[in-house]
Amino acid sequence: MKTKSKRIKKYFILIITILSIYLTYNYLERKNIEITDKDIVDLVINNSFKEENIVKRILNQNNIEPIKLLSKSYESVVENEPHNNPIIYIYNSHPTEEYQSTTLGEYSINPTVIMNNYILEDIFNKRGYQTYVEENSVKDILNRNNWNYASSYKASRELLESAKINNPSLKYFIDIHRDSLTKEKTSITIDGKDYAKIIFLLGLENPNYKENNEFIEKINNKVNNYYPGLSKGIYKKEGPGVNGVYNEDFSNRLILVEIGGYENTTSEVLNTAIAFSKCYLEVLDEENS
Repeated sequence: MKTKSKRIKKYFILIITILSIYLTYNYLERKNIEITDKDIVDLVINNSFKEENIVKRILNQNNIEPIKLLSKSYESVVENEPHNNPIIYIYNSHPTEEYQSTTLGEYSINPTVIMNNYILEDIFNKRGYQTYVEENSVKDILNRNNWNYASSYKASRELLESAKINNPSLKYFIDIHRDSLTKEKTSITIDGKDYAKIIFLLGLENPNYKENNEFIEKINNKVNNYYPGLSKGIYKKEGPGVNGVYNEDFSNRLILVEIGGYENTTSEVLNTAIAFSKCYLEVLDEENS
């Protein structure tokens, strides 16, 4: 009798399992959810990099509001908390630069370069490097001063100066952008994992650019040492029609890095952000040891 009961229980569990898989599959198909990107979105939203059951996380996602962090119509949904002597400042001179769009059920997500800010912030803070992510909008400064898009670096300069005044402990500055090239030029597969390529931009019209260049080279070399081909190197710019400075005169520890292009997915961008953070932190460790 006990054997029969166990057999019935076993079949019941099997049926429930098959039914659950079927219903979950149909749910995802109906909602047109790309699991990989949804998984990455959740990781970013929840500031969590631990492995969890993807399906469970999708089905149990109740609070959709934080997705605004990745939206084209970005509005701050993070409370401005006091910063405890941060030393790293992350901002975006061009915060509306987007990656490949992702469909999440009835929500259309347009991930932007802003997503990198929160990934890096989470990693840096966990490693003990207090990080301040800029929440104020470059667009607001442009509108307030009746400046056009070409004045974005002048607008972000205001944010830099304000951040430094309010947080004198700041020492490192990261301006994160996105490339405008097509995917074949902004993507790479390393050891079976897909990444969005990076490139560093250096303005040669900053009189102290050699100090910035030396710092960037340390990071760039580590990136290509650990992840061969991930970085396209340091793009040096000067002359008519270009900025030539990119606010890098503000600090010899200010870098401008482009992560991926407009066709890269959030998963590729996340892989690169984590890889970049590893190399960046190694350089900071060496400088602060």
